[in-house]
Order: sequence, then C-alpha cells, then structure tokens
Amino acid sequence: MVKQLTEPFIAHIGLGYWGKNILRNLYELGVLHTACDVSEKLIEERKKEYPDIKFTTKYDELLNNDIIKAIVISTPAATHYELAKEALLAGKDVFVEKPLSLRVDEAQELIKIAEREKRILMVGHILHYHPAVVKMKEMIKSGKLGKIQYIYSNRLNIGKIRTEENVIWSLAPHDVSLILDIVGEDAKDIKAFGASYLTSNIDDIATIQITFNNNIKAHIFVSWLNPFKEQKFVVVGSEGMIVFDDVSKEKLFFYPHKIEWQNGRIPVAIKVKEEIIPIESGEPLKLELIHFIKCVAKRDKPLTDGREGLKVIEVLTKTNNINNAIPNTTKRLNYFVHESSYIDEGVEIGEGTKIWHFSHILKGTKIGKNCIIGQNVVIGPDVVVGNKCKIQNNVSLYKGVILEDEVFCGPSCVFTNVYNPRAFIERKHEFKQTLVKRGATIGANATIVCGVTIGEYALIAAGAVVKKDVPPHAIVAGVPAKQIGWACKCGVTLKFKNNKAKCEYCGNEYEDQKGTIICD
Repeated sequence: MVKQLTEPFIAHIGLGYWGKNILRNLYELGVLHTACDVSEKLIEERKKEYPDIKFTTKYDELLNNDIIKAIVISTPAATHYELAKEALLAGKDVFVEKPLSLRVDEAQELIKIAEREKRILMVGHILHYHPAVVKMKEMIKSGKLGKIQYIYSNRLNIGKIRTEENVIWSLAPHDVSLILDIVGEDAKDIKAFGASYLTSNIDDIATIQITFNNNIKAHIFVSWLNPFKEQKFVVVGSEGMIVFDDVSKEKLFFYPHKIEWQNGRIPVAIKVKEEIIPIESGEPLKLELIHFIKCVAKRDKPLTDGREGLKVIEVLTKTNNINNAIPNTTKRLNYFVHESSYIDEGVEIGEGTKIWHFSHILKGTKIGKNCIIGQNVVIGPDVVVGNKCKIQNNVSLYKGVILEDEVFCGPSCVFTNVYNPRAFIERKHEFKQTLVKRGATIGANATIVCGVTIGEYALIAAGAVVKKDVPPHAIVAGVPAKQIGWACKCGVTLKFKNNKAKCEYCGNEYEDQKGTIICD
C-alpha cells in the first residue's frame, strides 16, 4: 500500500494562490507526476522551487498520459466544470477545489459522468479533514453538547479579493459544507444579504441565514474587507458550546456553560471556564490529499464526494437573488474573467466566455457567447466579437475590427486600423473597418491590413500579410498574401477535379462556380 501511495500517478493543474500549497503537498507526498498551468511566468516561478518536477502549459498532455491516473484541479472556480468533465471523460479520477462548479446542472452532470465512468470525484472541502473539526464532530456525535440548537461561523479577512466570484462563492462553501454535515439534513429556508463596495455587482461582505426542519438555525458571515483575520465556527448545544478557532494557537475549546431558571421563569447563565480540547497534529490540506490518494488506490467513496459538493452548490445558488444578496450574480457568473485582467465599464460579455491572464477589454466592446480570449489580449474600444471565437495569446483587436461567429485568431496575429499611421498626426477619424466573416482562421503572426474583408471559412497562413479582400474558403499565404488553394469548413485543403471536390476529412462536397466555392 505504501508503494501505491508514493508512485507519481497524479497530475495537478492550477499553480497560483492556493495551488502552490497543493503543489507543495503533492510533491512532499511523492505522488506528483506533472504540474500544469496556462501561465508560463507562473511555471517559471514554481520551477525555481521544484526543479525536478515536470511542468507543462498543455492540459491535453495530462489527459492523454496513461501513467496519470488522477488529476487535482485548483484553477479559478469558473473553469472547474469544464476541466473536471474533460478529466473524467479521459478516465481520470478527479479532485477539484471548492466549489465543484458554479451551476447546479453542471455539478449534476459531473456526478453522472463520474458514476458512469466509475471514477472518483472528490471536492476540496478542507474543513472536514482538519484535526480540530474531526474532534469536534466526534464530540457532537457522542452527545457532549446535548441537543444542537444553533451554529454560526465567521470567515473574515482583508483580501484575497476576487472579481470573478462574490464573497459567498469564494469563502462560504467550507462553512456551508460543515453545517450541512453536522445538522444531517437539507436546508428548509435560506436568507442572504450582501453588499458590494469594490467591484460592481460582486459582493465583498455577506451573511447567510439557514433554517432546518428540526428548528436548528445557522448563520454565516463572510467578508474580505475585515480589518483582521477571523475564522471561527461555533456550535451551541443544550449542554455546552464548542468553538473551532482556526486562527488561534489552540484550535478547539469547549464551554460547558449552563442555563438555570430562577423561580422557574428567569433564565440565568452559569458560566464555566473553557476547556482546551487536545487534537492530533497534521496539516489539513495534506490530510485531505492523503484521503484522496487512498480513495484512488482503494476505490473508496470520498468523504466529500460529488454529491456532497452538489448540496453545497444548491445552498449557494439559493443565495444568488435572495433579499438582493448578490444583484446580477447569475449573469456575472455566466462568464469568467481572470483576476489579472481588466474589463472597462460598458463592455458586454456573453455567457460561457473565458478571458484569461493580463488581458484588457476596452469600453464599448461586445463579445459573444462561449469565446476563449487568451493571455495578454487587448480588445477595443468598440470592437465586435461574435460567438464561439478563439483569440489566442498576444492579439490586439482595435476599433474598426469586426469578427463574426467562430473566428480563430492565432497567437500574435496583427490587425491595423489606419492605413498610413504617423505618431505626430492624429488619424482616429480615418479608421478603416476590417471584417472577418464566419469561421475564418487567421494564422499565427499574420498581419491584416485595415479595410479588407476576409470571407467565410477562409484560411490565412501563418506570417501572411493580407492587403486585399480574401474570398470565402480561400487559402492565402505569403507577403503580400496570395491565394494558394481552397479550404473546407473544417479547415482541410480541398482537391478539385472537374470543378468538384469532396473533403477527405469531413465528407463535405463543393463545387467551383467560376471562382466561387459552393458547398452542396
């Protein structure tokens, strides 16, 4: 068994704020095969600490490696569903940091896939593995506190402040998970209140009130605008109270306070000195990962499995629009913006779109649904990007550029918007429109001189310089770009015979009608 636990069979994606701690623990446990992140800069930083670890920026390398049996995901929350789904379908066991996803239906789908594929799916609700919490739950189960009456938690700090998710989704999952476990039943009623001060529609402070059928009540207070760090979890029972204080040196305290009734009608609190409860040693994160490793090795059900994670998401989702808790949160959570990127006011971003590191979207820009915007991308002002476009790293789309649906812009391709620029002459009134029509591909390092139209499903070769209109389905290359062939919708070069062609890849059939390609 020891050999199984130390073989390098786990890959890890997401090496940032919390991911660096997971990386350290997987490395110390001797199970880490490969570490992955989209940021080459971040990888270079981690390489200095762990020079003997294999690193990659390509998630596919993890999915396609048969030696890798499990994947740990600690990327931004908006990416959890997609990455976990790909891993499960690739036959990998999955540990995903909280929350499991940002939507109930997505979490349900992940659970179904894991069960169908017979894969382990575990959620990183770390409190369950904290030695103090393990001891606290033992005391509650033994009846030490009597009948549970009330539970509350404070999770407060100054930072880390997020812009892609509100404070409830960022900080409350741990406490919601623990409360549901202690009470042992689903919530009957949920109320919430939040307020945003730093980023519009992203709450910085919030409270959640939960009522259960057995009349137990709970409340959670979360904030990343508190002057000091506080992480307390308190359970009030009829025979005593227990406090888990994760900031204190001594983590667990029991208060055997009593309530006596004078004259049978006046309640009086009888205070008793607290007891410090001894707990076992151990880093919670390491214990959590050891649990995952054992579940993978033994094929056991995790303590915090997908269904447990789903219950937490159901509670968090119900806070979205209760008592103005998180205005427009549902809309906000429908797309992802990395915390290092900046979005101006007056920008429209469609559902499912992802904007990665160090990008800037300027005012007046409209981006469609399910687009992928890479690192160090600048779009705008007043640029229009259609649905399902992919814009790779280091691309700038300036005013005058219009991309229709499903356009691909390769790394470092260039669009201009003035034909004869001079640094000392203002020519903003001379911007020329460039239109890239549906399904076209712009190759890496290609340059598109302003004022042209690139037709549907055209393919611009890497490094080409386009100075005139490109017909639909045309393949152009060179400086200046010249047509060298025709492309199918799927991107494969067509071979015409007697003005007819059939794609060898997808089977689509075409006819050349005097230089215009028609798909039959």
